[in-house]
Amino acid sequence: MSGKQLYGKAALITGGAGCIGRATALLFASEGAAVGIVDLNQEQGQEVVREISIAGGRAIFERADVTRPADCRRVVERTVHEFGGIHILFNNAGIIRRASIVEISEEDWDAVMAVNVKSIFLMSREVIPIMAMAEGSSIINTASGWGLAGGPRAVSYCASKGAVVLLTKAMAIDHGWQKIRVNCICPGDTDTAMLRSEARQLGEAEDRFLADSAHRPLGRVGRPEEIAQTALYLASDAASFITGAALVVDGGGLAGSG
Repeated sequence: MSGKQLYGKAALITGGAGCIGRATALLFASEGAAVGIVDLNQEQGQEVVREISIAGGRAIFERADVTRPADCRRVVERTVHEFGGIHILFNNAGIIRRASIVEISEEDWDAVMAVNVKSIFLMSREVIPIMAMAEGSSIINTASGWGLAGGPRAVSYCASKGAVVLLTKAMAIDHGWQKIRVNCICPGDTDTAMLRSEARQLGEAEDRFLADSAHRPLGRVGRPEEIAQTALYLASDAASFITGAALVVDGGGLAGSG
């Protein structure tokens, strides 16, 4: 019997070529899961598949726009065809546009809501009927600390991540009877390409922006691997009685909020 936490399971990860997605795909594969990686970045996505394959794991990549129903359906169909089912869905695709309500364009608002919220609806709608045929499946959504507390010049991001938190809770209520657990992770600032892009959007020096982001009790920003470990916990049997939770992983950044 394997000691790997995800042995025999199939996972589907959106945003799987990015920093947190990549770290999670590698970790899930090392724990025995077959991994489907979904992203728009084909080169980076295929590189993650190569890394997993070299380590002896199983992985596939599908280039897809997770805001499009047909793309989501195609991704799910291929994953089921390759792996026989889907036991874990990590809705991790996300974007940010740093702007106030009077600064943000309608186009950017719609893009953030589509990637951060609509994609969860579309992917989950395709995956839940498949998960219902298995025992003990898990959906994990990437929310944010800013889904629980507001932040400056990030109205679309805060609105979208707040929606993810309550979407998660509603899904947990609806699908608990099918033994599908639904939780979300609320990361604080994590050293990713997206965090660094925020500095550029705000016209700030990257090193100073990262230093300011580290102002929290643990005195640093997070690492993608730390968010991946949280996703592994929620995907595994160790979290078998946890559903509808919004797990804050932020080095204490929200500890003094409220």
